[in-house]
Amino acid sequence: MRAKTLINYSMLLACIGMGVASAADTTDYRYRVAFMPDIHFHDVYGKFEDGAFKGLKNNKSGEDAVIRSMYSQLTSTRLFNENYFALRAALDDAGKKGIKLVGLPGDFSDDGQPIHMRGLVKVLAEYQKKYNMRFFAAPGNHDPNRPFDMPGGEGDFLGVDGKTQRIFSHGAEECKDYAGATATIKTGAELPTICSEEMVSSGYEYIMQMMAPFGMSPSPADVYWETPYSDYTPANYTFDKAKQASDFKARQYEICAQGVGGKYKKADYSACMEVADTSYLVEPTEGLWLLAVDANVYVPNENADPTKPASSSNFAGSGDAGYNKMLTHKKQVVDWMAAVAKRAKEQNKVLVTFSHFPMVEFDNGAAQNLEDIFGKGKFQLARAPKEDTSHALAQTGIGVHVGGHMHFNDTGVRKYPDGSVLFNIQAPSMAAYVPAYKILNFKDQSKIDVNTVVIKDVPRFDELFEHYAQEWDHLDKTKSPNIWNREVLTAKNYYEFTNWHMAELTRLRFIPTEWPCEIRQMLFSLKGDEMLVLSQLDSRIKFKDVMTLPVYGDNAICKAGDNPQQVNISQAYLAKDPAAWQQAKVKATNLAHASGMQLEDFAKWNGLDLAVDFYRLRNADELALNDVSAARLKEYGLLTGTLAKSLPVQTQEVTQDSDFEDIFRLRFGSIFSVINQYLNGTPSRDFSLDIKTGSIVEKK
Repeated sequence: MRAKTLINYSMLLACIGMGVASAADTTDYRYRVAFMPDIHFHDVYGKFEDGAFKGLKNNKSGEDAVIRSMYSQLTSTRLFNENYFALRAALDDAGKKGIKLVGLPGDFSDDGQPIHMRGLVKVLAEYQKKYNMRFFAAPGNHDPNRPFDMPGGEGDFLGVDGKTQRIFSHGAEECKDYAGATATIKTGAELPTICSEEMVSSGYEYIMQMMAPFGMSPSPADVYWETPYSDYTPANYTFDKAKQASDFKARQYEICAQGVGGKYKKADYSACMEVADTSYLVEPTEGLWLLAVDANVYVPNENADPTKPASSSNFAGSGDAGYNKMLTHKKQVVDWMAAVAKRAKEQNKVLVTFSHFPMVEFDNGAAQNLEDIFGKGKFQLARAPKEDTSHALAQTGIGVHVGGHMHFNDTGVRKYPDGSVLFNIQAPSMAAYVPAYKILNFKDQSKIDVNTVVIKDVPRFDELFEHYAQEWDHLDKTKSPNIWNREVLTAKNYYEFTNWHMAELTRLRFIPTEWPCEIRQMLFSLKGDEMLVLSQLDSRIKFKDVMTLPVYGDNAICKAGDNPQQVNISQAYLAKDPAAWQQAKVKATNLAHASGMQLEDFAKWNGLDLAVDFYRLRNADELALNDVSAARLKEYGLLTGTLAKSLPVQTQEVTQDSDFEDIFRLRFGSIFSVINQYLNGTPSRDFSLDIKTGSIVEKK
């Protein structure tokens, strides 16, 4: 376990309740650009052009709603439906702030399904006209899902009477029995499966065609526009040349299973194929360069068939590839980035780079602790750029990068001995907790003020609640295991709705799938006061004697899929070693008093509350401080400090015969240590940065 500096909780608590600052005074800025990644746009009132699915009549709008179920939303890291309303609210907010340039760093769609892509284009065109805005998109791993079209669909649309509706495209396994004009297939599910080409996961060609008006192709209004594959310069630039360079066929490159092809190709490379790259540089207004990097890397499978390059089965997804693979499989783009940065400096251009994937790790250095808790390769740790990758990106000279993908609010800063500097600004998603977007205000080439704008009030955010209520009634009536907390529907605004989303996501998905068995067992049994007592306990009672678990032959604590038991920990100890428990309780009471707290106040929260706060802080960083009370943060701070004193040097093997308090100290000490690291992060709400010096200053 790595020792970490403990946070100054008094300084932190002074920041709570301040809220998110409004956009700064605009009079001193040369340029202002908003960034809105991970919209995952779903057109809730979209029309199936083939008439395959009508949707549900909505009493508030009078239109037919095509939506995913609430259960699907509460077990996903993003909301599918309400982002339709949130996008409009964010664009109206940005428009009223005078923002004219908006970057979309990937996942603007959810797998590029035609019905939703048409809806997104319609909304963006509407706001171009309404506020004279311009949009500049870079693709994410959901747009496209693979380089070429592939069968797609979802099994969790909401159908009649609150039942689940399956809708897939032709060619999907679910529609293999589709025949002729038959629109539905009976399968034994609650409703017959619907087959429609509206559910195709579109590839690059369709995405580039649809998003051409939004940066992926040049506009006559641009001062300049280029790709990594164009051969002109600003000196001989014309719109016609740029238009030719933007053609789908002109933006192909060779990628192999082992690395990038072309001039970089090595003799032993195999499974090499041509795919598209949408990266571009645009100067929308004199002096400002927006560098939109397509950081999708769809690595060909080693057994791929090059004679059938358009087969989606030839490629792996790009979700976990990111910039680690960019260095090996799209080196031509990284080299181009360095060339652009060099020219920007020489020509005195203000440069900002954006893409879907982060360039710096996003857990405030907690990766090793997270791996100790959750296991290698878990907790989305594979998505983090390696430190060597971040260094290589800093050496390109781009200086500042805005990313998405993780739905996190975070700022990463890297300053290396060779003088290279990199600021990675993780912009949050408006389809997740905390819903927000970033505004970058440029003073000159190196100085930028960053503001984070929380989307609290969204008109019509509850317009679809009538359908969710019907879904819940159906789940309740059928005794479904997929029942969710109906209190979600009591949310008074969109911000509160996303807070409920995070709580239910933690309960329904994160804890069952990400947390080791022994932690799950303890989370559902422990309250805060018992945690403080356990931190002071000196006893040797085995885990299985406290939790009274079934005995497994391999001496494991539990197995995958086990439901966590809820045990009265205090009573279990009082029955087996009452003297030790009472002594530890006295120590815990005195420890709390010495810090100005009461032990009984720790009992107001439990392990589930702790897990929800854990994810709130991981996702939203500073923005979560409005939802984690000052009192609880102080209590977390005391537990962090006292458990840090007894953390083992190395991770121990955990079995049923391990001492309960040792397992508690090991696991919960690590959890509180990670929370401490989240609270010790770089400013991520409103701050000023200087690319030349690598300095960052929080703005109050």
